[in-house]
Parts: sequence; structure tokens; C-alpha cells
Amino acid sequence: MQRILLIEDDEQLARNLIRFLKTEMYEVFHATGQTDGLQEFERQIFDCVLLDISLQEGNGFAVCSAIRKRSDVPVIFLTASADEACTVAGFELGADDYIGKPFRPRELIARIKNAMRKQQTATHLLSCGNVAIDTVKGIVMKNGTELFLSALEYKLLLVFFTNKDKLLSRDRLIDELWSVSSEFVSDNTLNVYMKRLREKIEDDPQNPTIIKTVRGLGYKAVDV
Repeated sequence: MQRILLIEDDEQLARNLIRFLKTEMYEVFHATGQTDGLQEFERQIFDCVLLDISLQEGNGFAVCSAIRKRSDVPVIFLTASADEACTVAGFELGADDYIGKPFRPRELIARIKNAMRKQQTATHLLSCGNVAIDTVKGIVMKNGTELFLSALEYKLLLVFFTNKDKLLSRDRLIDELWSVSSEFVSDNTLNVYMKRLREKIEDDPQNPTIIKTVRGLGYKAVDV
């Protein structure tokens, strides 16, 4: 299920929008201000961010700028302002789209899908160290030689490579594997797949350099 971060301080609008997005099979996380929005962004992996400009605390421009320093996740501004300067400022900060309030729900869904599609096309090549993923062909290469990964190993690697330098908890990784396998994934299952994945991508699986363990917290993919 794709995850959307909604940063919107209008509680009534947020409730209605969350209800609608859930009927479209999106998982929605809601924040009302700059600080809690960025904190939520750091805790989760999102496929799209819907962002108001005027917030209870801070503003959407600052949030967009901070997100762009960390990720290329699609960002869509939702705002009541039709001011051209605001629109231009949003795009210059790296926003993918800009939709004025009030908006038609179906139009918003179309824009979300379009932004996600463009992002996936633009970032179909992901790499870390000497390992690369071609997300269009669905293949993984190490030093130019194709590696053969299972579906769960591929998904696990994809999660790491799309979140380089970002700490991922074990619970978060278990959720990702569960969403692919549609079966219960235990803590031991994650251990097995981490071991198998490292055996395939690391030069020395006992001393991993691509996917590092952060003791007591989780794992992190880093460029070497």
C-alpha cells in the first residue's frame, strides 16, 4: 500500500481528505505543522507528500526545502493562495505540482498518480557502492554482473536504496516484507533475508559496507 504524508493544519479538510484517500487505497499519515511534519517524514517511508503552505507552525516552503535535501519523493502543494509568486516559489524549491483549494478529489488523485509515475521514471537507476538496481527492468547488478535475488530480497534492497543514509528500523523493514509476501513476517524471517541479501551484495558479508547495522536501532544503506 502506498503511503502519503499529509501536512495540513485545517483539521476538517484533513479528515475529509484522509477519508477519501483511504477509499483510494492509500495509507495516510497526518501532521499539522513544520516540526511534526518533518519528524513524521524521518520516521516513515513515503511515496508522496501533500503539503499546505500556511501551517500552524512554520510553513510549507521550509518543509519542502528540508525534504528536498533528503529525498526526491513527489511533493504536491495544496493551497488556497492563487498568487503567482507562491506558485513559482514552490516549483523553484522542487515541488512536483501545485493545486489550489478547493480542489476536486479526482483531480488530486490524478495528480498524485502522475507525480509518482514521473518520479519512478526519473529514478529508475538506483545505486549504492558497486551495486545498482534498474527498477524498470527489475534487475540488480554488481560490478556489471547481474545478481539473482528473490522477490523479498529485491524488495528489501529496493527499500534500502531508495532511502540511502536513512536509518530504517527492523519493524519498518518487517512491514515492507509483509506487504510483499502477504504472509506474516517474523523477526527471524528478517534476519534470514538480511543474511541472504548481504551474502549476495557484500564483498565480505561478515563485515558489510553497503548495508550497515546500527546496533539497537536498525540498518542503514551507505555509499562506499
